[in-house]
Amino acid sequence: MPEILPTVLIVAMLIAAGLTLIPLVRDRPVGMPLIGGLVLIELGLLALTVLALINLSDTDRDVAGVTFVAYLVGSLLVLPIAGAWARAERSRWGSGVLLIACLVLPVLIVRMNQIWDGHGAN
Repeated sequence: MPEILPTVLIVAMLIAAGLTLIPLVRDRPVGMPLIGGLVLIELGLLALTVLALINLSDTDRDVAGVTFVAYLVGSLLVLPIAGAWARAERSRWGSGVLLIACLVLPVLIVRMNQIWDGHGAN
């Protein structure tokens, strides 16, 4: 698993979570600049998935491959689903959904790192 990209994504998601609090408190929908940032984060998650799959196919580590790939795929689905939900729900709750998504993704990445390090179910 790449070393720098997961850390950059975690920091970006925590910043996005903080920025999502602004429309949440103001009871407004999320603006396009924040959506653009979330799209960039999704592209970073896609890059992480590709790099992680390449590393998984080329490793001799004892990694729980199915679980690892499930976390990778799950991490790719969180932001699009939350974004669609937030677009449909134009109140503070739509912003809340994006806030939760931005807090769930760092947890998923940390868990992927744990599985990669051999702390997953085999």
